[in-house]
Amino acid sequence: MASRQSVSTSMPPTQLYLECEMEQPEVFDHAQGRVSAFARTCPGKQEPNDDSAAVIRTLDDALVMAVADGVGGSPSGHRASAIAMQCLVESLQSQTDSGDLRPWILDGIEKANDRILQLGIGAGTTLSVVEVQQRIARGYQVGDSMALIVGQRGVIKWKSTSHSPVGYAVESGMMGEEEAMYHDDRHYVSNLVGSKSMHIEIGPAVTLAARDTIVLASDGLFDNLHLDEVCSLARVGPPVQRIRRLIDQATERMHTDRGKPDDLSIVLLAP
Repeated sequence: MASRQSVSTSMPPTQLYLECEMEQPEVFDHAQGRVSAFARTCPGKQEPNDDSAAVIRTLDDALVMAVADGVGGSPSGHRASAIAMQCLVESLQSQTDSGDLRPWILDGIEKANDRILQLGIGAGTTLSVVEVQQRIARGYQVGDSMALIVGQRGVIKWKSTSHSPVGYAVESGMMGEEEAMYHDDRHYVSNLVGSKSMHIEIGPAVTLAARDTIVLASDGLFDNLHLDEVCSLARVGPPVQRIRRLIDQATERMHTDRGKPDDLSIVLLAP
């Protein structure tokens, strides 16, 4: 288990968060904005953190951020999420020319799917990826870890779709957010890295305004905070304060009767 306490301002080429138990978020300066990252095990949990995350700087100084959540209850969920991050990093590090990152990201996800299947133990993981290149963002989604882009006034400019029956019901308007958060089937995921039927959803290209914020997180955040709460906490103030507010509010909610204790991983890009 990795323990991280310090806050850094120097952006390394690759920062991986595998089985982390962090006390404080890390913050990095990058040409695309300031990146904050945090990963911690579920309160009281004895098993390894099933979440993994990565922050990757590419050849042309673009940025790729990712969060994965190994499926709880499946064998070696933490191994599956780590493999997803490692394959994504390997693919992007093999990038031979600047330009379109999509082929390298898709190749990394496909390799992760093959590698997890080869384990032969039924492991799987969600995966949410966002690339930012010349202030244009694009998301890639497998499963129900989520990503969103929120404007300065709190308007959601883009949000990933959770690949689950509950997530599709919310997207279609058949179920409200409040009902979805407490639905009995909210943890059933219909698309995973590590599945023979895996599919990758590619989002639209979104041009970022000067004060737009990107949040990627596991369901430790989105199962405990409503979207309007996430937007409100993430869009104002210095980046380290934004991510700390998200961490503190999600942690506090986990300890209430209606909270859902879980591993928590967040990556945030802010101006």
